[in-house]
Amino acid sequence: MKIDPQKPADLSAQIAQAIRSAIISGELIVDERLPSEAELSDQFQVSRPTVREALKRLAAQSLIRTQRGASGGAFVNRISFEDAYAQQVTTSTLLLSMNAVSFDTACEARFALERACAPLSAQRRTADQLATMRAEIFRQAQPGLTDEAFCASDVAFHRALVDGAGNPVLSYQLAGAVEAMQPLMNMITFTARSREEIITLHNQIADALEAQDADKVDTTLVELENYTRKLACDVAQQRRKPA
Repeated sequence: MKIDPQKPADLSAQIAQAIRSAIISGELIVDERLPSEAELSDQFQVSRPTVREALKRLAAQSLIRTQRGASGGAFVNRISFEDAYAQQVTTSTLLLSMNAVSFDTACEARFALERACAPLSAQRRTADQLATMRAEIFRQAQPGLTDEAFCASDVAFHRALVDGAGNPVLSYQLAGAVEAMQPLMNMITFTARSREEIITLHNQIADALEAQDADKVDTTLVELENYTRKLACDVAQQRRKPA
């Protein structure tokens, strides 16, 4: 593991990247103890505070964990899909907000990804996942449900559809689509959409999943996408009208 002291990049960032690369390449394996701060300081020819900052960066990414005591130190962590999921959502949210991704682009990506996992979900969805979807549909139909709660339920419904594919890699990859792109679309369209229309489409999706009818799931998702795009157009037109 090496760094270039002449590079303008922060030395602690370089050290963190060097250790991260060693973990990814397998040079450092899961549960292996990293060298001590003093040893890393000597290895990289930097101060211990710089090493300490690099380790904090790695811990924030869940790449290492620290233990106290005589047998303590910093150890290579085993990242779970659950741990990585939150990071994926955060990254996707930042990308969308900082790069002015258009509604159409986000909508196209979200539904393309969700439709890709629909056939697997039709085959593999569990009784618990179907029950979650039915529970969210019931919640969405409750009088007095706030817009915020309806949007959260909408996300939970589609999260269950994605998780129904029974593939943790897909669930991880679609985290940004379901929990970052979908809330963005909800924020834009919630004032114009019909809850009854959404609930009807959700019921059709749940029924199709229960019947293991992948084609019906797909066509209903297309219908939901078209409805979502229409809502966005209606909202945009309304905003362009003179006060």
